[in-house]
Formats: sequence, C-alpha cells, structure tokens
Amino acid sequence: MATSSIGSTSNTSNQQVSADVYNRVQQTMSTQTGAANKLNASIAKDQTKLSALGQLKSALASFQSIAASLSGSGLSTSAGSSAKGVLTASSSGNAKAGTYALDVKQLAQGQFLTSDAFAASTGKIGAGGTTTVKIDFGTAGGEKGFVNAAVASKSVTIDSSNNTLDGIAAAFKAAGVDVSVIKGDDGKFSLSIAGASGAANSMRISVSGDAALKNLLTFDPDGTQKLKQKNAAMDAILLVDGKEVKSPTNTVKDTAIAGATLNLVATGKSDVSITQDGSQVSTNLKSFVAAYNDLNAKMLKLQKGDLKSDTALNQAISQMSMLLKTGGGSVSVTALASAGISQDKDGNLVLDDKKLQAAMTSDSSAVAKLFTNDGRGIADLLSSKASSLTSTNSVLAKETSLTTNEIASLNSKKTAMTKALTAQANALAALYTAQSKTGAGSAINGAGSSGTGTLFDILG
Repeated sequence: MATSSIGSTSNTSNQQVSADVYNRVQQTMSTQTGAANKLNASIAKDQTKLSALGQLKSALASFQSIAASLSGSGLSTSAGSSAKGVLTASSSGNAKAGTYALDVKQLAQGQFLTSDAFAASTGKIGAGGTTTVKIDFGTAGGEKGFVNAAVASKSVTIDSSNNTLDGIAAAFKAAGVDVSVIKGDDGKFSLSIAGASGAANSMRISVSGDAALKNLLTFDPDGTQKLKQKNAAMDAILLVDGKEVKSPTNTVKDTAIAGATLNLVATGKSDVSITQDGSQVSTNLKSFVAAYNDLNAKMLKLQKGDLKSDTALNQAISQMSMLLKTGGGSVSVTALASAGISQDKDGNLVLDDKKLQAAMTSDSSAVAKLFTNDGRGIADLLSSKASSLTSTNSVLAKETSLTTNEIASLNSKKTAMTKALTAQANALAALYTAQSKTGAGSAINGAGSSGTGTLFDILG
C-alpha cells in the first residue's frame, strides 16, 4: 500500500503512514486550509510589494545618479592645458568655465627603501627564531606624531621557514606591502620596498626577535635606519591661482579645480582653460531626457501593476512631474520649450533636436543654465527630488521598512501555525493508523482525496 510522510515537530523520526491514513488526515484538517492559504497569500503579496518598492528605489537612484552628473556649475564644459608636458586636464562637464593659473611645485611619490646586499636570495638570515615585523604608516617629522588613521598597521612573521630574502619578500607581499628582491649590477641581491605615494604613507618598520633581522629591516624615519631610503614619501604640491593644494597622488580630482581632473606629469607652470562645449550640452541633455523617460516608464509600469494606488509611488510621480510642469519656481517652462524640451501626455520628456540646436547656436550658456545653475536648474531640482524620495526619512523608506517587518511577522506566524498543524496531523495519523489496525475505525475514509498538501508543507 502506498505510504506518505507526515513530519513530526518532536525529536522522533518521521512517521510513515499509508495513503489511506494520509488522505483521511487531510480531509479532517481541510477546514483549516483557508487560514493557511490566507497567510500564504499575505506573505506572497507583501513579498511582491517589497520587490516593487525595491525596483522603484533603484529606478530613482539610477536617474538621480545621471541627473547629479549634470548638476553643478557647468554641464557643458571641457578642459585643456597649455603645457601638457606639465599636466593634462579633463572636465566631468560641471567645472566652472574660466582660466586657472597652475604651478606644479612638487610631484607626489612613494617612499623607496632598500636593504643590505647578499650573495644569494635564498641564503638563511639569522638563527631562524620567530620574529615579528610591524609596518606602521604615517608622516615623518609630523608634529602630531607618526600616525595615519586611514591606513592600518601591518604585521609580518619571519621564522626558520622564510628567513631568506625571497621568503621575507613573499611574507611582506602577503601582508599587502610591495616588496621585491632585486639583483644589482654586482650580482648581489637586496630587498626593494616601495610604499604608496603621499607623505602620510611613509613607513616605519620595527622588528622584535632575531637580531640579524632587526639589523636588516629596522627603519624609523625619525630614528634608527638600517634600511636605506632612496626616496621619501611626498605629496604633490601645486598652486592654483596662488592657492596651495596638496595631493597624495599625481591625479588631482576636484580638489584643485572643482569638476576637473588634473594629471600631473612634471614640475612647472600651465594654464588650464575650462570652456563651454556646445556639442557636450546636446549630448548630456539627450542622456538626461533618456534617463528621465526610463524612470517614468518604470513608475508607470509599477503604477499599473505591483504598486497600484501605492502612496510612495504616487508621491514620486506627482512631485517629479510637478517640477517639470512648473520649473520649480526657478526655471522658465517657456524657455525649456524654446530649447526643445517638453512633456507628452504620459509625462515623458520630448526633445526637439532642431529647437535645441537653434537655441544652442543662439546661446549655449543660457541653455546649460536651464538645466544646471548652482542648484536651481531643472536637472539640479530633479536630482535633489529623486534623492529626497529615496532618503532614510522618505515615505518610500518607511513603506519598505513596514513591509519588511510585516513579512517577518507573517513568517513567524507561519512557523507557529506550521508547528501546530504538524503536531495535530501527526496525532491524527497515529490515531487513524491505530484504528485501522484494530478495526475501530475505517482507514479508507476519504481515500479519494487528492492529497495536494495545501497546509504548507506539513502533509507532503
């Protein structure tokens, strides 16, 4: 006779029962199917909503990222250097137009240390006792002491298994320190230790253990130095219109000129020109329109589907659309239309390229300011609004939190219900099995039941 397993919540093993008993248990408990189905449906509904809220947040964040890249003071700028042998320059598009006088006084570099030379890279150094090498990072000669809170100290262990130049280099590399074994012109081998660029990345190496290793590796920029320093760690130093700027690397992004990246090549002077780029305005605006329409399409789809009548979604649609219809009080909707930007009946942005090109030819700067103007352009406003709609205090965040908590609560209820129903099913199975063996009850009552297992997973 066919059998089925009804899981027990006790420590006993699962009880195998006949199909007849299984069907009879299911028939007896069928009145409870409604509650189980209702709970399952509630969980599924909340999970669907949570997924949809996540899609809305992702769509808003994606649009905000693109809109934010257009915001600032330029949107349409490009950068150029008068002396590319000194530095090259590029603009993210939002650097403020103008000419900047730069004077590169010093390039950034990393510290470079070398050790004494040995006849072979595989020869043992010291007695092989366990030795701890600690590498700290900080600024040599600093008034606040040798410290760099942004970089954690590293520790290396040297013992009889790796007390060779090759072994020491491998141990340092494993700890994240750039060390290699180099062969000199005289055929001898030594360690080469290279630090990251920037004054705050100077290394201080202390050794506890074997005296030979201590004599080989100890280095204190402000004290005992057994390693030889070929180069000190230094920041790049440059003047921008007379104002000093320091950088730990030779790629200086935003700190010298907001919205521009400078790649320093050599010391010397160069003028950096940030100029309006009409072709870039058109390209950026087309990207902006496409990004907004992608967001609008996603919101409309959710509104017709998984987030129908949802408060957070309706708020997002309403507030984003209102900004485009009114200009947020700082952008002329008429001027936007003249520049080729309008909305269709579904709320999508429509770009009339002929109008845009005509407006660009007339005054590209004025067109750019419609979209980004010290926080008052339409791209600025929409970027800010998308950010606020996904903030931790937003309706969207609160709905997401409430739905997540509700799912957790429902799953707890499901766990409790499953436990209770499983216990009841096991008790009934034991009773009906005993009855079938003694003839006290019919074991085939309800044998036609399909056994679909609607009470979660407890009946198969």
